[in-house]
Amino acid sequence: MRPMILPGGMVAALLCVLFGTAGAALAQKAGGTLKVYHRDNPPSASIHEEATISTIIPFMPVFNNLVLFDQHVAQNGEKTIKPELAKSWTWNADKTAITFKLEEGVKWHDGRPFTARDVVCTFDMLTDKSGQKLRTNPRASWYRNLDRASAAGDSEVTLYLRRPQASLLSMLASGLSPIYPCHVSMAQMRTRPIGTGPFKMQSFSEFQNIRLVRNPDYWKKGRPYLDAIDFTIVNNPTTAALSFVAGRFDMTFPWEVTANDLKFVKKEAPAAICETTSMNLNVNLLVNRTAAPFDNPDMRRALVLALDRKAFVDGLTQGLSVVGGTMQPPPDGVWGLPPDLLSVVPGYGPDVEKNRADARALMEKMGYGADKPLRLKIATRGVALYKDAAEMTAAQLKSIHVDASVEVVETSLWFNRLRRKEYTLAVNATGNGVDDPDQTFFENFACKSGRNYTGYCNPEIEALFDKQSAESDPAKRLPIVREIDVRLLADGARPPIYWSRSTTCQQPYVKGHTNMVNSIYNGFRFEDVWLDK
Repeated sequence: MRPMILPGGMVAALLCVLFGTAGAALAQKAGGTLKVYHRDNPPSASIHEEATISTIIPFMPVFNNLVLFDQHVAQNGEKTIKPELAKSWTWNADKTAITFKLEEGVKWHDGRPFTARDVVCTFDMLTDKSGQKLRTNPRASWYRNLDRASAAGDSEVTLYLRRPQASLLSMLASGLSPIYPCHVSMAQMRTRPIGTGPFKMQSFSEFQNIRLVRNPDYWKKGRPYLDAIDFTIVNNPTTAALSFVAGRFDMTFPWEVTANDLKFVKKEAPAAICETTSMNLNVNLLVNRTAAPFDNPDMRRALVLALDRKAFVDGLTQGLSVVGGTMQPPPDGVWGLPPDLLSVVPGYGPDVEKNRADARALMEKMGYGADKPLRLKIATRGVALYKDAAEMTAAQLKSIHVDASVEVVETSLWFNRLRRKEYTLAVNATGNGVDDPDQTFFENFACKSGRNYTGYCNPEIEALFDKQSAESDPAKRLPIVREIDVRLLADGARPPIYWSRSTTCQQPYVKGHTNMVNSIYNGFRFEDVWLDK
């Protein structure tokens, strides 16, 4: 057979593709320390016991999941889920059991072998079947449909569900779902966690810094590229921005650059790469409906009607953020209400003055007025995003005879205060671990959820939670999700104020990191990040 002879131009093109691709693959440089400022002190290092990116971002690189969202695709979704500790998986016929084949030869950071038993231990903890007890379990609602986990040897594990659940793989792919070791106590995981991930924790000095170092025995050959990651805690965002501009940091804490600080960074460090993205994080009003005065539905309705959401967007984020319902609004969110549906919900239409007139009428009916305001405290977390929104909320509530002062609570105390419902009114920022209705509905609104901070409980709507969860066809699931969203808004279950869009900046030599647009929890494995120095 005569060899095929290609035209010279085609040969040149092929060589360019081949060597260009090879060159790109070889471009990553190993070594160096990524320096990031951290906004506040993490309450602990145990991801399974926390609900804040203050823990997730610095400690996600310590672990692996069974599966993980592609770290280089901005919008998380079912099609972006990739193998991690599980190299493959198969469902049974009725979609009530999923079997994972696991990677072999993986070791924990202390040298012990990873096996299927560790997977079983992790899900036994999450479903409260283990001797190892979680101090708190923010993801209990995620896995309420998980009946049990079972190992077959060291490298195969099956998760059995009580009914089909379309969202399961998405839950497993979140940075909030790492696999923990059986042999390490929870007390140690809170301060000196052991994982299988690309980085090992070297030190965690409270209110000072966190240092991760390269795992030399990482099971993914050639990863990570970095020698270390240093997180330095800087509580003041303007001070942190100044330090970034001065070159002290390679990367800002994700989404913590305010609109005003962004102007400063662009002026003083024009080479910096700054990206403003959605976060799947909504700033919302928490109303403790289990105690007076907000056990009164008219009082709760008045609060919803009082808010001028566009004023929050324009005043606090200079128009960067957006107004939406319970699910993250499109186009970055997959399941959110379109504007035409949202605008017909009471309190979410454009006529703010009419809404407030209706709210004042409700308040006056209950005996309040300009000379007899309702006096209360608005609790909020000691983070700028929360504090600024709380101050504006207090200012807006004056228009409906509410005289509110702001109480700032330190991060390490914040979520325990909410769980114990030690507040009357609070401004919170709720980040969704995955852009899926199961996570949002069951975690924040189910009657028995530990993260249902407001005490909302509606069995009729909760039955719809199960209905949409079991529906595998997205086209059939969407109208059920939208019905639930509208009803939660009408009930004032957890009134959204606005959906945040904010900015992350990095020095131009930082490569390999992608900002996610529909979750703040899932993009920080950092194993592909490298420094082009």
